[in-house]
Amino acid sequence: MQALTILESTAFDLTVQRLCHQLIEDRGHLGGTALVGLQPRGVFFARRLRRELLRITGEKQVAYGELDITFHRDDFRQRAVTAIPATTDLDFSVEDRRVVLIDDVLFTGRSIRAGLDALLAFGRPRSVELMVFVDRRFNRELPIQPDYVGRYVDSLAGQRVSVEWQESDGVDRVLLQRTAP
Repeated sequence: MQALTILESTAFDLTVQRLCHQLIEDRGHLGGTALVGLQPRGVFFARRLRRELLRITGEKQVAYGELDITFHRDDFRQRAVTAIPATTDLDFSVEDRRVVLIDDVLFTGRSIRAGLDALLAFGRPRSVELMVFVDRRFNRELPIQPDYVGRYVDSLAGQRVSVEWQESDGVDRVLLQRTAP
């Protein structure tokens, strides 16, 4: 089965813009807010958000970090491939900050749980909100729900949703693909 394109470049950009405006509307200024992207794919979304937020608000900076969750995952020892950690770049304490945890696709909730565990090693935030580009909604294994969602995609077992970013894949789009039986 060929991949089905759910979101193309123009709608993709509008989705990023909408999420930026939602965040600004909810927060006012971003002074006490920290954006934290989850490695590996959430960082592309987080970098794009940060760039757009700074452009829209005219602010000079917003606290931003990238968090590796490799060894916080509950399945890292059971994978067929050896886990290779990514970098964590969080040069600030999250203590008493309003953190927005950012990932590309929310499916079972296990990556977000790992992200929360990893985040708490850097302090106790005032609050943590979750922003995802795609929420698959069904097949959640943990009671985790996003606060900000770019697009809801209802998919079946045997399907995969992937977000492709210009920075890494050469194109901005969201695809629905059938996995091998």
